[in-house]
Amino acid sequence: MSVECHEHLDCLSDYIDGELDPTLCAEIEHHMAACGDCRIVVDTLRKTVSLYRNYGHEEVPEDAKERLYAVLKLAYRADDQEAST
Repeated sequence: MSVECHEHLDCLSDYIDGELDPTLCAEIEHHMAACGDCRIVVDTLRKTVSLYRNYGHEEVPEDAKERLYAVLKLAYRADDQEAST
């Protein structure tokens, strides 16, 4: 992904929801016309939003949450230690 790709990542949710300024929408669409990676990201995000809207929110079992948070804490600590070296 290029620098231009990263510049648009923060706006994609608003873009998909139709809440983005038309000028910025045009910029994103122009970029996606030439960038397959961004088209894939937007398509995947659209599908994810659609699935969530159609199937709602499922509660994650407490033991699964605990395991997930433990893994995320370990990954965060590893990234933090790597950044400090």
